[in-house]
Amino acid sequence: MKKIIALLLALTMVFALCACGKSATKLTYATGGTSGTYYGFSGVIANVLNEKLKDTLNLNVESTGASKANIQLLASGDADIAIVQNDVMYYAYTATDLFAGGDAITSFSAVCSCYPEYVQILARKDVTSVDQLRGLKVSVGDAGSGTEFNAKQILAAYGMSFDDIVVSNQSFADSADSLKNGTIDAAFVVAGYPTTAVTELATSFDFNLLPIDDAHAAALQADYGFYYYGVIPGGTYKPVADDVPAVAVMATIVASNKVPADVVYAFVKGLFDYKDDITAGHAKGAELDLNTAVSGVSIPWHDGAAKFYKEKGLM
Repeated sequence: MKKIIALLLALTMVFALCACGKSATKLTYATGGTSGTYYGFSGVIANVLNEKLKDTLNLNVESTGASKANIQLLASGDADIAIVQNDVMYYAYTATDLFAGGDAITSFSAVCSCYPEYVQILARKDVTSVDQLRGLKVSVGDAGSGTEFNAKQILAAYGMSFDDIVVSNQSFADSADSLKNGTIDAAFVVAGYPTTAVTELATSFDFNLLPIDDAHAAALQADYGFYYYGVIPGGTYKPVADDVPAVAVMATIVASNKVPADVVYAFVKGLFDYKDDITAGHAKGAELDLNTAVSGVSIPWHDGAAKFYKEKGLM
């Protein structure tokens, strides 16, 4: 009898340990390059939520090639959650632009819009509007990049195409150097402000940020539901004293449809419950806002996220 009781106690302990080990759902979190905002911001989120929700979540942050690569990782099952630009996730769902020629990828859903990545249109000082880019040398970002598609869309809203400008495909840093050296007249940069390459340019070169007016912003939003309309505050860069209205894409967290709804619910609730802790670790945490958390999303919501936002009266 004693042996039976001892065996039962041992089995009880084994089952208890197994239950404890399974209580926290392990999720691979795809981000971006180790020097980029996606990786740093997501790393802080993981550290905070792993501590605060240790019985629910175990987030493992992975460095990746960012938005397009992250969606491919979700599709292949090599990632469970990721941060991406909301325009890129739209392209995946519709098999357009960056995902043209392939099958639509619909095995993931939206979780939270985190912060805007503004389309910053830099130009030499005598250029003051997007209309004036016609005939000029313009860097539109790396070939095949999200920035290049943003540039095409904005020019189209103003009645232009790449045929109306002299196209240059350069990185943000190279664009800044070329603008300073006079080899280009303007450049498109898509990133959260302040952007390092632009800040460095501002120390030694006088430039304009070209505004997007209300009418053209509305036209863009009508054609592309992922655009957010806001303002780059005056003083963000030394040469630009006044606020500049601009469109942005949103850095958005998405999750595989295979991740349970209760896990995603705990994740998104944790983002806002522990916002102060996230902000203490990364400045972008301060931009987590329920008012913009559902902005710019043109794909379906994950069931867990939808439950949270419905409870907050946002859906």
